[in-house]
Amino acid sequence: MSGVNAIDLRGKRAVVTGGAEGFGRAIAERFLRSGAAVSLWDINRDLVSATATELSPLGEVQVALADISDHGQVEAAMTQTLQRWPGIDILIANAGLTGPNAPTWEYPVEDWRRVVEVNLVGTFNVIRLAAAAMACNDPNAEGERGVIVNTASVAAFDGQIGQAAYSASKAGVVGMTLPVARELARFGIRCVTIAPGVFETPMVGQIPPDIAEALGKSVPFPPRLGRPAEFASLVLEIVRNVMLNGEVIRLDGAIRMAPK
Repeated sequence: MSGVNAIDLRGKRAVVTGGAEGFGRAIAERFLRSGAAVSLWDINRDLVSATATELSPLGEVQVALADISDHGQVEAAMTQTLQRWPGIDILIANAGLTGPNAPTWEYPVEDWRRVVEVNLVGTFNVIRLAAAAMACNDPNAEGERGVIVNTASVAAFDGQIGQAAYSASKAGVVGMTLPVARELARFGIRCVTIAPGVFETPMVGQIPPDIAEALGKSVPFPPRLGRPAEFASLVLEIVRNVMLNGEVIRLDGAIRMAPK
């Protein structure tokens, strides 16, 4: 029986949005250690520059500043990336935010729009630009020209009270995964989404330590918060395994979030 057709990441070019910290940083490090070059896109100039400096001994790292909700900034970041590289092979659409936790009848509409613009519209805008660039790549032996991996959340399925905007935005990412994968299949471009549970990321870092610890213990197994390196490991497997396509994968230790 033949083994998995693993993609060689040496010489591959990856864009990672929200690449300055958390999942994005862990993914970038894993890609660099696997031979890929990485373009870190982030809104935080100082943080992404520091991350790039720390990771540069591992391989080629470039930086592009972009508010993922600003279409002009996203297009400028893609133009900047393609001026340095003749193309891109991998997109990790990871940038996102939680927004305020508030009752539905008090939720500020401007905050709702901001969450959806970043998490859903921003993700789609990056996907469409990356897909256009990937379609110009020469196909590999499998006919593949590119891979797109999105970050959603278990909130897309188990949304808690007060996070309707966040849940709706992440459910939108889940909902577009299959139609995007089907449409881009003709170009040999795959699209997969990961829906993580509770992880040790800056978002969780905003929660009081005792509540974060209780969240970790609520995970059936392992009874702890997930680690960014574990998320990055799944991303790498998605990129390597050509049969993973059009799917949403929960990475959550079997947790199902309570109503609140």
